[in-house]
Amino acid sequence: MRAKKSLGQNFLKSSKALGDIVHAGEVKEGDTVLEIGPGKGVLTEKLLETGATVIAVEKDRELIPLLTEKFHSYITSGKLTLVEADILELNPLIHNLKANSYKLIGNIPYYITGAIIRKFLESNFQPSLAVFLVQKEVAERVVARDGKESILSLSVKVYGEPKLVAKVPKRYFTPEPKVDSAIISIRSINKDNFVGVREADFFNVVKTAFGQKRKTLAKNLENLGIDKEIIKKALSDMDIKDMVRAEDLTLVEILRLSRALFPQ
Repeated sequence: MRAKKSLGQNFLKSSKALGDIVHAGEVKEGDTVLEIGPGKGVLTEKLLETGATVIAVEKDRELIPLLTEKFHSYITSGKLTLVEADILELNPLIHNLKANSYKLIGNIPYYITGAIIRKFLESNFQPSLAVFLVQKEVAERVVARDGKESILSLSVKVYGEPKLVAKVPKRYFTPEPKVDSAIISIRSINKDNFVGVREADFFNVVKTAFGQKRKTLAKNLENLGIDKEIIKKALSDMDIKDMVRAEDLTLVEILRLSRALFPQ
C-alpha cells in the first residue's frame, strides 16, 4: 500500500528507531497507550509486545482492513482498539483516557505536529508522558538546542520536560522524506506552572513577546495593551535590560513576567 502525501505519510522501517520510541515511552505491561497514526502497524506491534493496551487512531480508512487482519487476535482479546478518526478531532474521554492515565506515542505527520502538541498538552486529559517522531528541526526547536527559546519550546516546556532522544535519518522511511527526523520525549506532564497565572495570560505574553523577531522584548510587549509604566516596572524588577529579546528569556522568567503583568 502506497503512502499518501496528502496525509503526510512516511512509514518507518528501522527496528532500532522503533525500539528507541518504545524505550523512551517506558512502555510496560499494564500501560495504556494512545498511538497516533499506526500506519502499517510496525510500531503498534512493538507496543503490543510489551503487554500494554493500545488504542490506535488511524485517519486513513484504507489502512483499517490491513490493521484489522494483522492484529485480529489482539483486537479480539481487547488489547488493541482500532479507531478510524482524525487525531485532532478525537475526544479521548470517549475512550476513558483521563489525565495521566495513558501515554501518547506516535510517528506524527510533520504538518500537524504543533496542533497535536497543543491539543494534548493544553487539555484537561493530558497524557503522563508523550513520545513523538517528528521533523529533526522541530525536535531541536522544542528542546531549544541552540539556547534560544521560541513559542514552540515554551509551549512544551511549560507543561513538561522535553528531551531529544535520538535522530532518525530520512533513509529509515518509505517513502524517503526530504529531511531527517528525531524522537522527542516529554516527561512529567502537568499544569503546575500555572500557579498565580492563567494559561491564557501566559500564552498571550509569549505570543506577544515573540510577535516581531527584530524588535526587543520591551517593544513587543507594548502590544499587550498594558500601560507602558507597568511593563517598564516589571522588566526593571526582573533586571531585564532594554535590548533583551524574547528568545533570551527562560521559561521561569517568562512565567514570572506573566504573573507581574497579569496579577491574579
